[in-house]
Amino acid sequence: MSKHIIDLSLPIRNASFDTQEQHIEYIDHYAMARQRASAYGVDPGDLPLPGVHSASERITLSSHAGTHMDAPIHYGPTSEGKPARTIDQIPLEWCHGDGVVLDFSWMEAGQVIGVDDLQQALARIEYTLKPFDIVLIRTDRWMDFDRHDWAMRHPGMGREATLWLIEQGIRMMGTDGWGWDIPIPMMAEALRKGDADAFFPGHYAGRDKEYCHIEKLARLNELPTHGFTFSAFPVLIERASAGWCRAVAIID
Repeated sequence: MSKHIIDLSLPIRNASFDTQEQHIEYIDHYAMARQRASAYGVDPGDLPLPGVHSASERITLSSHAGTHMDAPIHYGPTSEGKPARTIDQIPLEWCHGDGVVLDFSWMEAGQVIGVDDLQQALARIEYTLKPFDIVLIRTDRWMDFDRHDWAMRHPGMGREATLWLIEQGIRMMGTDGWGWDIPIPMMAEALRKGDADAFFPGHYAGRDKEYCHIEKLARLNELPTHGFTFSAFPVLIERASAGWCRAVAIID
């Protein structure tokens, strides 16, 4: 049986409109030849291919840049009354499973997805969640990756909706929006007006019930609503609050 693999990830790049730090310094074959020749105590012309060596890069990168998986410790120091797990402690079984796409591409920036919205989206596709499904929130805002206001254009998950998914046995979730919650400036404005409950409600739900989510996915619009396998394993960063991942959908 043949398999079709769809890349669901966004790239790390210089001059990105992602607000998280990312910078790539490219070192070409000729610069590396001079660096390595100096380190090895030889002349560049003495290398097997004179004056040329392997290319390389130096990268300065936030763990929350690009397509990445948030660990429970990102949401707070504890989860379910225990020390919150870091990204290197996440069960890998959570990262590979049956994918389910719920379409909220019709929602506007700043709208909060509630429990009723989830239930109606599931009814539309005639699907019942089972434990360890991986639920993907489709907003289509990945298409704004090259817009200066990309981080301001997505709807977000609310506290009750996030907790409801966890209660259905879901441990891994994801979105193709910039963030899991609504845009940060909108939440900050609500906080300044005295509404503390509006500040990162989806994230902070992870303090009460343990889960992970993936942010900045892409191409969820190319997937069926279910009947495919989702896979995204985080880079093993010791004691980190997040890890970059290459997310893919595998369709038979």
